[in-house]
Amino acid sequence: MIRVLVADDSAFMRKVLSDLFNKQSDFQVVGTAINGKDTIDKVKQLKPDVVTLDVTMPVMDGLQALAIIMEECPVPVVMFSSMTQRGTDATIRALSLGAVDFISKAGGSISKIDNLQDEIITKCREAAQAHVNQPRISDPIKSSLPKPSISTVSAINSTKPSNFPTASTSKINSTTPLTGSRFSQPFGKKKVEIQQRTGLKLGQKPTIKYVPSTSEVTPSSSTNLNGKKIVAIGTSTGGPQALQAVITRLPANLPCGVVIVQHMPAGFTKSLAERLDSISAISVKEAENDEIIEPGHVYIAPGNYHMRVAPAGVNARKIVLSQEPPVGNHRPAVNVLFDSVAQFKKDLVSVIMTGMGCDGCEGMKKIKANGGYCIAQNEDSCVVYGMPKAVVDAGLSDEIRPLTQIASAIVDAVKK
Repeated sequence: MIRVLVADDSAFMRKVLSDLFNKQSDFQVVGTAINGKDTIDKVKQLKPDVVTLDVTMPVMDGLQALAIIMEECPVPVVMFSSMTQRGTDATIRALSLGAVDFISKAGGSISKIDNLQDEIITKCREAAQAHVNQPRISDPIKSSLPKPSISTVSAINSTKPSNFPTASTSKINSTTPLTGSRFSQPFGKKKVEIQQRTGLKLGQKPTIKYVPSTSEVTPSSSTNLNGKKIVAIGTSTGGPQALQAVITRLPANLPCGVVIVQHMPAGFTKSLAERLDSISAISVKEAENDEIIEPGHVYIAPGNYHMRVAPAGVNARKIVLSQEPPVGNHRPAVNVLFDSVAQFKKDLVSVIMTGMGCDGCEGMKKIKANGGYCIAQNEDSCVVYGMPKAVVDAGLSDEIRPLTQIASAIVDAVKK
């Protein structure tokens, strides 16, 4: 029996959700909460298996309550959030704090939940199996630092549907130095851009606060790294928090691009990319069709689009987006990305991380057959050990690493 706590400031919604859960043979509503503070008290008192938590509540909102819950009494949490820009930003923040999943309130409300009943029950069943008894990951770089806009060197001109995201074409200063430690140079190649935006004189450093990590990785300028490499990452449930642990540890001068599929609906991946960009040394953005993949840049597949990587001239690659049918009920699908990057053979470093199911395993088989490298997240650090387990059980992983060591494993693999 899955014991659930329903937290919402609306008495009507508490009743609707409670009735929905109580109709299920494997759920039992053990309590309800009317605000964030009440939720914390009820979690400690009732010790539920899963909590449904509304973002917007009085006294203490859902994000404040979630941060305390994950710090003091970790329990799987499914957030309820609106599809507004503020709502999507709050959802991404909640996932980075440790929420297992979320339900989108279409139109800002779920008073009519007929079309959401299956999603609510499925996600709460899956969340109840999640492993959340791990320390919350802190932001390594404060988002108050002025951040340069992400740009690409060029885009390939081609005919494309009008609903495709399109690549920008502004230039990067190729003479910007890539050397130096993250703790001695604020952002490596971003230093000059930051100076231009803030009016700082050359050599004058902005005040930056860091949360140092023993897993920080910074390849030196003298290291002979292969610029033809590419890194491909696939993840799902628990992925936003896991990506935060990995991406924030990658150096700004990583000599190759990183492409990521995170299972997430349309409207949320842009907020995820912007949040990761604001707290990372490396540049992070939502991928755009026909965009050239640049070193030191991370590209996250937009929700509701498959993402592939295709050759684009000598040692160049581009993003290809499509809205072909879902694969394994996923769009974007990790298998689609992995299948496309397998062609880069030994120049590919692939990573499979926390997630429900087995998306990515079939694509990883092709990657390994072509000589690519595979890093899998270990069981203890996964929120859900499904996707990495499928790869590990199939004998496809070259190494299995805890979450805090994946960034350093990526850098080491890129050197090979």
